[in-house]
Amino acid sequence: MNAVVQEQEKVATVATGNSAIERTSQYYRLKADVEDFYYRESDLLDERRFREWLDMLADDIVYFMPIRRNVKFGQHAARENTKQGEGMSWFDEDKWTLSKRVDQILTGVHYAEEPLSRITHMVSNVQIKAVRPDLNKPSELEVTSRFLVYQNRVEYETYTFVGRRNDTIRVTEASWKVARREILLEQNVLLAKNLTMFF
Repeated sequence: MNAVVQEQEKVATVATGNSAIERTSQYYRLKADVEDFYYRESDLLDERRFREWLDMLADDIVYFMPIRRNVKFGQHAARENTKQGEGMSWFDEDKWTLSKRVDQILTGVHYAEEPLSRITHMVSNVQIKAVRPDLNKPSELEVTSRFLVYQNRVEYETYTFVGRRNDTIRVTEASWKVARREILLEQNVLLAKNLTMFF
């Protein structure tokens, strides 16, 4: 019976990115854990528990949101997104700058966050693209997801942000940490007055 179950687990293999991850029970447990990790992160941000959210980030985190450009057909891969460390971007931050942004919001006198915005994060389409070294003992994951962030300020200011995230998540015995996050906002021109929220 055990051999039959193991054989069934090996049958469902789907190519994701540049690797093939077997759809075993270990994979589905890991995927559920990743989704729970993202849901907790969303709750912390929506409940304005920013310092607890910072604890979910690795000390050497790279937090990057490129500016999206309008380019000719065939040039998207090379030119649509600005490059990290080159030119302009919406965010090109580390743990220190993210901490300073949190500190600024929590002063209560932030020019664009007093009163504080009401924000809801929705995360979907979570996919594990790579597991290092393997499913038996994962230490690092490459994960993609989609997001929708709704922001309401004061009375009538409302903004919706839609996009994708490419994350590297470190798995340790103590906790999981976001080690890298690339945020691809599906806008060329920023339609909101500012970008004070976290993605």
